[in-house]
Amino acid sequence: MAGVAAGTDLTTLGVKFGYAVETTAGTKPTAFTQLKRCRSVGGIDLSQEKIDLSCLEDQVTKYGKGRQDTGGDWSVKFLTGAVAQVKAMMSAANTAYLAGKNTWFEVWVPGLSDAFYVVAQPGTKIPLPEVGDNAALEFSLSLTIQEYKGLDTAIEPAAAA
Repeated sequence: MAGVAAGTDLTTLGVKFGYAVETTAGTKPTAFTQLKRCRSVGGIDLSQEKIDLSCLEDQVTKYGKGRQDTGGDWSVKFLTGAVAQVKAMMSAANTAYLAGKNTWFEVWVPGLSDAFYVVAQPGTKIPLPEVGDNAALEFSLSLTIQEYKGLDTAIEPAAAA
């Protein structure tokens, strides 16, 4: 993995999940706000599509490398203590979207010089948490992936002002 010394295994302790709205449309923001009380960040698989390159004379199908596909859905879980800041993020993201700007999300990992970036759009409402016996009350926020940016220079998310 880029940004990590060979043989170094990292843990999820201290990982921060943050967001930022573009100042200039299409440009990575320079500062990110941490969304606290995050319980888990869903992984993003990149399935490899294939392009059929077969011709009439081919006896066996030939394929070429196609796009990578994220599937478009991304899920992040929060404890209910995050409701106010998640609602503020959703409002900022939707206002930005109407102004032609995107919202970037960052998964910042201590010990990694790069972070994972995703341009995504949240919904407009907090979902109903699953309620179980003797369990933490958490909700799963579904984001629509607009573009998976992948690894880029890390910007540690700061606490909300």
